[in-house]
Parts: sequence; structure tokens; C-alpha cells
Amino acid sequence: MSFALSAPLQQAVYAALGDDPGLAGLVGTAIFDAAPTGVLPPVYVQLGGETVRDASDASGSGAIHWFNITVVSTEPGFAVAKRVAGAVSDVLNDGELTLNRGQLISLSFDRATARSVGAQQLRRVDMRFRARVQDD
Repeated sequence: MSFALSAPLQQAVYAALGDDPGLAGLVGTAIFDAAPTGVLPPVYVQLGGETVRDASDASGSGAIHWFNITVVSTEPGFAVAKRVAGAVSDVLNDGELTLNRGQLISLSFDRATARSVGAQQLRRVDMRFRARVQDD
């Protein structure tokens, strides 16, 4: 097992989200690895944490990556945040991403939590995806 495919997987996820015209129609370029400082857009997508487990077998070195994608919206109600989360899920669920090292074996939606946050009543949808990768 190796953590070596974590960065290539993240780069491929970020590229897939950034290249999707449907998601761009909802958030523009507001897709971040880390939220920028200063004034944030009214709705954005942020890549989050990751948990990795060895999945090596007789065919070679591999791993399971559970990674988080968060949608944050200042819009009242959950409609906008859930629409954006749905678009993210459409891009990634069963996505065929090309990694610059190794290969993606499978990618699927695992779970999500939608909630209001803080005094500003931000709407937040935290999604978790499961990716199986194998090193070449």
C-alpha cells in the first residue's frame, strides 16, 4: 500500500469538477482545495479531508480512498446547496477520471450530511466518496 496516489486522485477530482459545464453554471470557478481568505462567494465547493486504507492484492498495490467534498451556500434554504451537491455527485459518481499516476478502478458516492452552520445560517452539504485506486 502506498499513499502515493492521493495527490494524483485529488488532482483528477479537482480537474473533473472544474471542467464540468453543469457545475460551472452553478458555481463558476468557485471550486477550492482550500477556501480563499477574504470575501467568499455565495456558493462554493471545497475539497476536504481524506481517509485511506490499504487494498493491495495479488494484482498489485492499491488503496481505498474515502474523500470529502463540501458545498457551502449563504442562500436561504437548502435548494441551492443541494443542487450544487447533486451536480458534484453527478460528476464524480462512477466517474472515469484519469490519474497522472496509477489508475482509478472505481469511484462512488458514499454518504452526505446537509446542515445549517453558525449564526449566519450557512447551508453546508458534506459529501463522502469512495475511490479504489491501483498503482501501475
